[in-house]
Amino acid sequence: AQVIWIIFRPGSCPISPFANMPAESDFKCAVDKDNKSTELPLLRVCGTVQQNPHMRAFWASTISFFLAFLGWFALAPLGLEVATSMGVCENQLYPPADNPKRVAYLKYKSLKTGETYCKYGKNDDVNPTDCNPVPPGAADATQYQPEVLAKCVCTGGTECKGIIANAGVAAVASTIFVRIALGTLLERFGPVNVQSGLMTFGAFWVAMAAAISAPWNYTLIRFFIGCAGATFVTNQFWCSLMFSANVVGTANATAAGWGNLGGGVTQIFMISVLFNPMVNSGMAANTAWRVAMIVPAVLFLICAAAMKFLCWDTPTAKRFDVSVTGKTQKPSLWDYVVVLKDIRVVVMIFQYSACFGTELAMNNQLATHFRTYFQMDAADASALAGAFGLMNLFARSLGGIISDVLFKYVGFRGRIWAQFLALFFEAIFLFCFGMVDNSQPWYVALAVVICFSLFVQMAEGTSYSIVPFMNREQLAVVSALVGAGGNLGAVIAGFCFYKPINDPLLPFLVHAGYVMFWALLTPCYYWREHGGMFHGPAVKTSKAAVESTDATV
Repeated sequence: AQVIWIIFRPGSCPISPFANMPAESDFKCAVDKDNKSTELPLLRVCGTVQQNPHMRAFWASTISFFLAFLGWFALAPLGLEVATSMGVCENQLYPPADNPKRVAYLKYKSLKTGETYCKYGKNDDVNPTDCNPVPPGAADATQYQPEVLAKCVCTGGTECKGIIANAGVAAVASTIFVRIALGTLLERFGPVNVQSGLMTFGAFWVAMAAAISAPWNYTLIRFFIGCAGATFVTNQFWCSLMFSANVVGTANATAAGWGNLGGGVTQIFMISVLFNPMVNSGMAANTAWRVAMIVPAVLFLICAAAMKFLCWDTPTAKRFDVSVTGKTQKPSLWDYVVVLKDIRVVVMIFQYSACFGTELAMNNQLATHFRTYFQMDAADASALAGAFGLMNLFARSLGGIISDVLFKYVGFRGRIWAQFLALFFEAIFLFCFGMVDNSQPWYVALAVVICFSLFVQMAEGTSYSIVPFMNREQLAVVSALVGAGGNLGAVIAGFCFYKPINDPLLPFLVHAGYVMFWALLTPCYYWREHGGMFHGPAVKTSKAAVESTDATV
């Protein structure tokens, strides 16, 4: 109905949806000479699409990315339930009665009762091959205690753990290719069409998750669901088209941060809001998690339709044109080569792999880590894992705000220092998390996770406060490549740290070293017109000139 009202206003001639916007005074937001908003009034959502394209784009990009994240990682907190349905748990593949000497059983200890599978201890603490024999004269002649084992044993070194890890890597690997492709697709089709298309495609595969029956289709479905993660590139590009240089850091960080929030919400939503109530009402666990997956699929479709009919690509036009960014040539694959020749872009790609890639890795790992290593139940484990993602409520925005404030008072070097400090402390707290073992109370792990998450999200915000300034004409390509770098980081973490290392804590320590390495390369950022980490600009320009000529935002 609102679309019809926009096109045919009562008492007036028909208005084309492709018509240019009215005068600046008709915008609901204060704008600059390019009709980009110079403010971020979060609650100012009134007005038609002609009057308020900025906040419609902001909320559409935020909500779509939030839902994409929710569906993207919906299967992560349900990992053990899915594994049980597929029959790949260690105690399903190798029943303890027939295979009593499986290493996963020999190492197992119940944290709730303190009992171990090996009643009288194992023959080697590091690489056991059997439990100790029953001592002479012992009252209980039982050497093994299979009743101590969890319903689904899925610890390090098991086939179950490998299947879940492979699917987690597949879920973030697919997004790399789609995010890279979006650099060209956004220039050809515009943010609205691209985002709506991704959400529709994602909806199909999220719904198909209800049909998972074996490891191969579990991995395949997670791979295709991962394509929805590319909505992040549209999220950042769209906001950069709508908001001016003075507020773009905050706008990008808030839109992406609240979108990333879906990764934390899904940890709680899928278990405490959907799965547990269904099971408590009498539904079988095997059916409950499948029905739960239909919910995000429906939300995807609703969001896609709303964006298609209610939003514009730019402040002044329904559809995007590359001339808006100052680009005179048509989009081509050669643009990627040109952008990648810049070492600063390459460093940013890997720095983003160290922050957003870390977040994706944690979304895949934390719930299972808390359930297997700390032996928490599903609701408690998802709550702790959700705390990591819920920091997106403010932390990524905080990174963007700090970057904008330092830019205002210190200049561009303030943005670079904000980037370095966020990554540095992210590495410190990730290392600390790797030092928290299961002998310590759960709230110690929670405290470290919160501090760690704070700096992870802040680093993401500071990263995309720099991206719009890196290459004015190739903003879409730079945004796509850096976004793809985040997923590359998750793939690196999955294959190099979490999958091959069976120790439950060592992967976090190695991952911390990876983050610190890229943090220490921050001094590579230097532009003649902006300066660097330790040097001011070589070319003296006013701040107004910098904002208007060097940032496509």
